[in-house]
Amino acid sequence: QVHVAESGGGLVQAGGSLRLSCAVSANGNSINEMAWYRQAPGKDRELVAAIASVGNSNYADSVKGRFTISRDNAKNMAYLQMNRLKPEDTGVYYCKASLTVIVNIEGASRNMDYWGKGTLVTVSS
Repeated sequence: QVHVAESGGGLVQAGGSLRLSCAVSANGNSINEMAWYRQAPGKDRELVAAIASVGNSNYADSVKGRFTISRDNAKNMAYLQMNRLKPEDTGVYYCKASLTVIVNIEGASRNMDYWGKGTLVTVSS
């Protein structure tokens, strides 16, 4: 069973920093892209940052220059370093892992996305 778990959320004042972690139990499958999403109260879930297995990354315009996504392939971990936090960064942050999963004994595979349950980040003004 593949399992994704986020940690590191909390309450921080505006201008402060937090570091989120995402741990993936891949059950022997290959992890491709890893991404962070967030959902603010009353709003849709939105992409914050994503990183490919080879390390290239992309960011939402609203977090460029403040957030940094990284990953440790040996540990099946992803991180989101968040600096200069703003009240509008408040929300539940979710990690999504995209895996190539072996589906039968012949070795057939398909790409599947797995989500964690989220970690709450609250930025006070």
